[in-house]
Amino acid sequence: MGHQRLQVLPIFSVLVLALFLVGCPKRPATTTAAAPAPGAPGAYGGAPGAPGAAATRPGVQPSPREFVAVEALKDIHFDFDRYDIRPGDAKILDENAKWMKSNPRSLILIEGHCDERGTNEYNLALGERRAKATMNYLVSRGVQASRISLISYGKERPVCAEKNEECWAKNRRARSVVKAG
Repeated sequence: MGHQRLQVLPIFSVLVLALFLVGCPKRPATTTAAAPAPGAPGAYGGAPGAPGAAATRPGVQPSPREFVAVEALKDIHFDFDRYDIRPGDAKILDENAKWMKSNPRSLILIEGHCDERGTNEYNLALGERRAKATMNYLVSRGVQASRISLISYGKERPVCAEKNEECWAKNRRARSVVKAG
């Protein structure tokens, strides 16, 4: 009886290891900024057809495919394994916030990106923290949180594929894209 258990143990160990290595399928992490209820003071939207009306309907979020890059909105970059806004990037976000406030009907999607180092799970979480830090900065500059959605692509959408620090630095970014309202 004890001999049979010893034979099953290696097989069981291999199965557990295989399940661990396969893991879960990769998916970008998405979140939406908390928005006030429709009609509440400071809420974005209101009557059907009003700016942002789609954003106020419960459970309705635009698909990331509906957002496009706008030349006026510049990417910001992050240090390795960090999500704090650097002083030079704060100036870029100040300019982005001006554009966003002058285009109040546009919905904003902030994408968080990472370089290739680290696990998929870690980079999805780090990308989300970068997108949230970007959103928090923009909200502090007067952009309505109810207009902003977040998505993390982790390391899945690099802009540079070389394996060096200069390239990795380009991939550690937050990007703002727009859906016209």
